[in-house]
Amino acid sequence: MGRVAGIKDVARRAGVSVGTVSNVINRPEAVLPRTRARVLAAIDELGYVRSESARQLRAGRSRIMALLVLDMGNPFFVEVARGAESAARRAGLGVMVCNSGRSAAEEAEYLGLFAEQRVCGVLVTPADATGRNLEAFGRHRIPYVLVDRVASGAESCSVSVDDVRGGALAVGHLLAAGHRSVAYVGGPADLHQIRDREQGALAALAEAGLPPEALVPIASARMDVAAGRDAGAGLLGLVPRPTAVFCANDLLALGVLQALYAAGVRVPQDVAIVGYDDIEFAAAAAVPLTSVRQPALEMGRLAAELLLEEAYDEDGTHRHRGVVLQPELVVRASSTAPPREGPDIPKM
Repeated sequence: MGRVAGIKDVARRAGVSVGTVSNVINRPEAVLPRTRARVLAAIDELGYVRSESARQLRAGRSRIMALLVLDMGNPFFVEVARGAESAARRAGLGVMVCNSGRSAAEEAEYLGLFAEQRVCGVLVTPADATGRNLEAFGRHRIPYVLVDRVASGAESCSVSVDDVRGGALAVGHLLAAGHRSVAYVGGPADLHQIRDREQGALAALAEAGLPPEALVPIASARMDVAAGRDAGAGLLGLVPRPTAVFCANDLLALGVLQALYAAGVRVPQDVAIVGYDDIEFAAAAAVPLTSVRQPALEMGRLAAELLLEEAYDEDGTHRHRGVVLQPELVVRASSTAPPREGPDIPKM
């Protein structure tokens, strides 16, 4: 394999200085059109590709924005990534997407990699509940924005959704349909979203004059479809069985739906289901899924815009702020029938 052409080779082929080649690449408007055409022809002939790593060393940062999420298997985070990419591309940047898998150790390794690569900034949904990983990363003076989290202090910007409101919307909808016992399929207890959605569900029960015991928790260590099927099996074993289920995300809800369908339990006639996130698959389920929609695309876009604002703040006017978006209930067939009546379901 032959030697890769460098900028000096381009300069020799075009009969110009290295500085002129650099100007053609970085400031083409500063070079006469005839000279610029000659340099571009030489670049094409030699197959020259500029060294981005060298340019980064000179500039002190790259043209890459990093996005570190909890689970790229969740379509919610795919939408967040799409929103971030749209804002980054408008600014001439690329997005590197990485998956921590909810591991604090993996998160620390990725943050270290981002620091080594001198990315222009990081969008992160933290996996480390202690905050130590981000505290250490902050020493590199690379800006970061929390996504789907509320910043606890003034150390960064954040973009999140009012999950307490979302939980209240979900359970309030089920209560309005006549349900008086609702199972809550949550997720890992260290995720504040899970706690906030449960808090909203309990607030809806209280507003309806029902005791907290009307919300029946079903624990889940994961938030995928398989975990939803396990939760559905747990629901089937409850006596009395709640007439409705609120799931902390749509993947769990789809798994519950599968388990109920396999057991011959009708949705929504026997058990109503409400999910969370309103991923694309929710509307396409065998029984279209009622869900609390998070504006994931907008969340990613806004987070990227806040990051760009801080990264390119040359006059020191940027101030950290938290943006809280509002969820929306999208009603579909999985929750539209009234609760069944029977010995397990006391009338209120």
